[in-house]
Amino acid sequence: MELIAVLIDFILHVDKHLEVFVQTYGAWVYALLFMIIFVETGVVVMPFLPGDSLLFVVGAMCGAGLMSYPLAVGLLLVAAVLGDQCNYSIGRYFGPKVFQWEQSRFFNKAAFDKAHNFYETYGGFTIIAARFMPFLRTFVPFVGGVAAMNRAKFTFFNIVGAVLWVVGICTAGYFLGSIPWVKMNLDKIIWAMILIPGLIVIVGALKSRTKRPA
Repeated sequence: MELIAVLIDFILHVDKHLEVFVQTYGAWVYALLFMIIFVETGVVVMPFLPGDSLLFVVGAMCGAGLMSYPLAVGLLLVAAVLGDQCNYSIGRYFGPKVFQWEQSRFFNKAAFDKAHNFYETYGGFTIIAARFMPFLRTFVPFVGGVAAMNRAKFTFFNIVGAVLWVVGICTAGYFLGSIPWVKMNLDKIIWAMILIPGLIVIVGALKSRTKRPA
């Protein structure tokens, strides 16, 4: 429980924790940020790390002159791309190992074929959109690997999504983070960045269920 409390505190007050880390350890903050983004996107069991809010705060700190914008964005972009590639590779490797690629009660070949076809047809949009969705951005690359999505296609959309996500949110933080209202309400903004995408996913899932034929 204590670890959970620490993680929640870090997520909700990531700006304060990062500022203290920069003041204490200086350039090592770039290694910490790289690790957080890589682990969040690259390890399927770590979906709770602060992705969106972290990028926004990093951008704000760059705007305040506490960090280098080009260095931070460049490293986080690499971390995001490598993270998704790692997650995809894990899914691609362990999917066949777990299910043995044969019809059984643990593996439905027809369901797999449907998942594969879905990712080949709509996977690009899914990969890009999931970048902005907490939890989903951790699982989508893994499922894409399990569904054996074409690696070249996955890599292309992975890079496009990473650029939109990292550059977009960091740049927003860079220009908006210095606004007094934003500073005063940063905790609420962080909550919104966590909850709103999640609500969108839930509403979308409920709508898709209601549209299914009985």
